Amino acid sequence: MKIILTQEVSGLGAPGDIVEVKAGFGRNYLLPQGFAIAWTKGAEKQVTVIKRARSAREIRDLGHANEVKGQLEGLKVSLKARAGDGGRLFGSVTPAEIVDAVKAAGGPTLDRRRLEVPGHIKTTGAYPVRIKLHPEVTAAFNLNVVAS
Repeated sequence: MKIILTQEVSGLGAPGDIVEVKAGFGRNYLLPQGFAIAWTKGAEKQVTVIKRARSAREIRDLGHANEVKGQLEGLKVSLKARAGDGGRLFGSVTPAEIVDAVKAAGGPTLDRRRLEVPGHIKTTGAYPVRIKLHPEVTAAFNLNVVAS
């Protein structure tokens, strides 16, 4: 199945890319979630518009991405979560909570979809978190989860 990505999909491509995926993955996940549109000749004309907007953003954001990377790597991010005995959390830490914790620590506003969290965070402690700010720039910072 041929599709056109409208959002960045990890491991697949960036907005405006035309990719070939298995029919079930495209029909059951990418299209309903709004990550892609079905490929047609008319839709292919929209690819140039999507790519032009993306390239303008990337060129403008490359210097800004390096600046944000510097801010993030010098940041001490702490997140309070409800925990029981032994440091086990009630539930888990979500990317949206991590973004809010970065904002509360004085960091920039981030896109939660670009966060790369190592598995599920279900206990207190320190965790490395990576965020892809730009195709060429990836920032890393430590998240300290403490019991409230």
